[in-house]
Amino acid sequence: MDKSNFYDDVYQVVRLIPKGRVTSYGAIAEYLGTKGSSRMVGYAMGASGTAQPPVPAHRVVNRNGLLSGKIHFGGDTMEQLLESEGISVEDNQVQNFKQLFWDPSAELL
Repeated sequence: MDKSNFYDDVYQVVRLIPKGRVTSYGAIAEYLGTKGSSRMVGYAMGASGTAQPPVPAHRVVNRNGLLSGKIHFGGDTMEQLLESEGISVEDNQVQNFKQLFWDPSAELL
């Protein structure tokens, strides 16, 4: 798997996540046909800071709605970005995660 093409594929999917919704690393991996590569999706998110057009990486969380990538944003930036879109976060976890979950496999038919 070519890492740069994989990252570009991930970024294309993440750019489609609507404001006020979140998805998981695993859901993106599954949509891309690489189920089990959620960690690689995480690496892509960690490297997305300089991608153009910008990637809304703050909308990607772990399968339980935890802000597992917040270290890459510094401080509470990830939480603040989510809350600016109307997403409630408590103890580093998206509230109402199931209702806010955006599944690319279902949404991008």
